[in-house]
Amino acid sequence: MTQWDKSKLPSRHVSVGPERAPHRSYYYAMGMTKEEINAPLVGVATCWNEAAPCNIALSRQAQSVKQGVREAGAAPREFTTITVTDGIAMGHQGMKSSLVSREVIADSIELTMRGHCYDAIVGLAGCDKSLPGVMMAMLRLNVPAVFMYGGSIRPGHHRGRDVTVLDVFEAVGTHAAGRMSDEELEELEQHACPGAGACGGQFTANTMACISEVMGLALPNSAGAPAPDEDRDVWALESGRQVVDLIRNNLRPRDIVTRKALENAARIVGATGGSTNAALHLPAIAHEAGIDFPLEEVARLMRDTPHIADLKPGGRYVALDVHRIGGVPVIIKALLDGGLLHGDCITATGKTLAENHAKVTFPQDQDVVRPVSNPISKIGGVVSLFGNLAPDGAIVKIAGMEKLRFEGTALCFDCEEDAFAAVEARAYKPGDVIVIRYEGPKGGPGMREMLSTTSALYGQGMGDKVALITDGRFSGATRGFCIGHVGPEAAVGGPIGMLRNGDRIVIDAEKGTIDVALSEEELSKRRADWKPRPHDYNSGALWKYAQTVGPARHGAVTQPGARSETHVYADI
Repeated sequence: MTQWDKSKLPSRHVSVGPERAPHRSYYYAMGMTKEEINAPLVGVATCWNEAAPCNIALSRQAQSVKQGVREAGAAPREFTTITVTDGIAMGHQGMKSSLVSREVIADSIELTMRGHCYDAIVGLAGCDKSLPGVMMAMLRLNVPAVFMYGGSIRPGHHRGRDVTVLDVFEAVGTHAAGRMSDEELEELEQHACPGAGACGGQFTANTMACISEVMGLALPNSAGAPAPDEDRDVWALESGRQVVDLIRNNLRPRDIVTRKALENAARIVGATGGSTNAALHLPAIAHEAGIDFPLEEVARLMRDTPHIADLKPGGRYVALDVHRIGGVPVIIKALLDGGLLHGDCITATGKTLAENHAKVTFPQDQDVVRPVSNPISKIGGVVSLFGNLAPDGAIVKIAGMEKLRFEGTALCFDCEEDAFAAVEARAYKPGDVIVIRYEGPKGGPGMREMLSTTSALYGQGMGDKVALITDGRFSGATRGFCIGHVGPEAAVGGPIGMLRNGDRIVIDAEKGTIDVALSEEELSKRRADWKPRPHDYNSGALWKYAQTVGPARHGAVTQPGARSETHVYADI
């Protein structure tokens, strides 16, 4: 094993000198050799659990990461953190835990790394909030780091067609409308998800996986292979080897995740019609690097990037199809060739983004990804909205939508459950703008996703006849005129809390506006009559989150971030 000078590595505090003999005795107890103790200690963090298929392959992949770390001359130390899996948490009070889990993941990785003085980290994540949570921890710690996505699920098959979990959510509405039998719904639910991996469409997990590659924290092409494939173990091995090289060269996450790299990340979301949740996670990731990158700047770049990847939920294909034509590097290559990315950004390979993709050939005999010169749409798949109903902004996915303007009357609900019950009972009409409020970061608390409600509308065949706005979130699988992250949220006195049934709302995604036809005088009058609405989460983690969380516009973060640092963990 390589001889290392640990004089500037964090692990010297737990492994070097006579005074650390008690610490070393613990390492010997776990079967480590003297050479391993004298080497850099590399944290191998996974979100493995048995909550959902997104995470069940991560423990296997971690073993390959550890092998790569050993082969490169360092000592791996595996640990796990939590996940809250949205597909299981969706549609009930459990979803309040989802976004909160992003902060807990970042915090728990930070504490594990700090407490044990690990020198570097490889992080593996599979489900929506775990990807940004792991990346946020990497930037917060700023030790050499490589991120790796656990991989997507293969498509399910139902009655001659490929299906995803979104089809099951939408089938609930179809079943409720009497257009699907109990037997077919049961058959669909048993075949939609055939094994390990995260949701296969360009939902939040795959959106953040694309971001991990283009932003440079992950190795090129590491995001593509489905979770069960042996290729994933090859990339895991390489990730383990590469993080040791980063230690040698002292290349750190904040060297990689610069303002230009974040702009690249926003571009790939627009190009792929990715999840609106990226407009929440990118500001939070930037916050950990001390960079101000609010929703409106993220969304401007998303909008200004042509939509070139024909992916579900708005399109036809899934992550496996992207993998078959060459993976995320094909999308990156198209954007580089179109002059839309900063190719000079350094990445975890030690090379620039342009150098990593210099030999990638854009495949011509496919229609999954188009060149920038022939886009699906000249406007990106995700845009922001501002107006008197959302002074701090809102976000909507327009990929796959034909109509970009909606005008209708407000139908207001103060929680998701009431809205879902109304949709199930069909207690709404075409032209309604369904308003779900008090579901923001503070008001929920926890900023729930609304996939059950939006999917039920589509299952009833009403997805293009109504709009839905919320100060909460939408799943990356949501489609249709569904506007999330409306800010300020109702709980802090935002205009969405002043709406009443029958108010006229105009949404124009082409112009980027969202307004209610009320005078400022009337809004002020209603604001004077408004009273805060209490919630039932007055102890525990959700209470603590509500006390500290900031607005969605800046990523719904819970601590001051890098700009308030007086030291960085990596330099202890």
